[in-house]
Amino acid sequence: MEIGVFIPIGSNGWLISTTSPQYKPSFELNRQVTLNAERYGLDFVLSMIKLRGFGGKSEFWDHNLESFTLMAGLAAVTSRIKLFATVPTLVVPPAIAARMCATIDSISNGRFGLNVITGWQRPEYSQMGLWPGDQYFGRRYDYAAEYVQVLRDLWTTGVSNFKGEFFTMNDCRLSPRPQADMKVICAGTSDAGMAFTAKHADYNFCFGKGINTPTACSDTVGRMQAAAEKTGRPVAAYALFMVITGETDEEARAKYERYKDGADLEALAWMVEQATADKSSGGDSNVRHAIDPSSMVNLNIGLLVGSHATVASLLDEVATVPGLAGVLLTFDEFVSGTETFGERIQPLMACRQHIPAPASAAA
Repeated sequence: MEIGVFIPIGSNGWLISTTSPQYKPSFELNRQVTLNAERYGLDFVLSMIKLRGFGGKSEFWDHNLESFTLMAGLAAVTSRIKLFATVPTLVVPPAIAARMCATIDSISNGRFGLNVITGWQRPEYSQMGLWPGDQYFGRRYDYAAEYVQVLRDLWTTGVSNFKGEFFTMNDCRLSPRPQADMKVICAGTSDAGMAFTAKHADYNFCFGKGINTPTACSDTVGRMQAAAEKTGRPVAAYALFMVITGETDEEARAKYERYKDGADLEALAWMVEQATADKSSGGDSNVRHAIDPSSMVNLNIGLLVGSHATVASLLDEVATVPGLAGVLLTFDEFVSGTETFGERIQPLMACRQHIPAPASAAA
């Protein structure tokens, strides 16, 4: 099972709380986290893009770096781990995105890929005068399909003459092209999002579910595989989990309860308001999943809470989900979290026994 890290490009990571670790993003923070991931043999890191936060006392996601420039910097200081940036399709024209990808492909020597998002939080784009109107909610995957087609044209042939409803290319050129096959990610879990992924993307990321229910994501993974079978394209499914660990199960659970007790209600209210602005999507979208009242404090990311041995056992259970290629992990605190994962959790995982110990740990 492959393992990646959803690196902390936005303030406070993925806990909307005033009692969780509070921090602003920096290149140094993300460099340390990524080098930890590479040192411990993890497979990839992914950075999101967020253009406006949720506010509240925690200032959740009010402070963010930019995804492409961050990953270009990380590409220059790493040597093995795969790197994925996120493109906001309403902000960056596809021909420019294609060129930025080719540039980071060159910096990384072929270790780069792209996460394509359609955009769900209207104020991110309206603040710049780039929101196309609420009718976009119902057409966003049509828009993304044309966007990715332009990317694929340029990456594979260096030329695009695509003519569509949203984009018109006239002998548009790209050179140099990427040296490696450029992989595309989509995190859509709605029927429309999965249909788009099955036709246009290589990887799909879905939410894990519940607390210490490692196989509860199997239904979503199954839906993705069924959608991929219809197009005849291989699509690898990855599940998103948050790890909260301690020396004992009780210590880890106490951390989670403390974070819940500090839930930032103002920021959560903002998230719910923005997530419900889209009247065209059903309850199966990842945004609607995030605002489920059961655990909004961590955006309803699947939680693995317990001692190091407990978390290792839970991740081994995740690895048994049919069709699941890997997991994307977040942590309550990322530098110590990735170190603890590499030193104390991964060595206990049966599904990761092929990973050699880092030099310092083996010495």
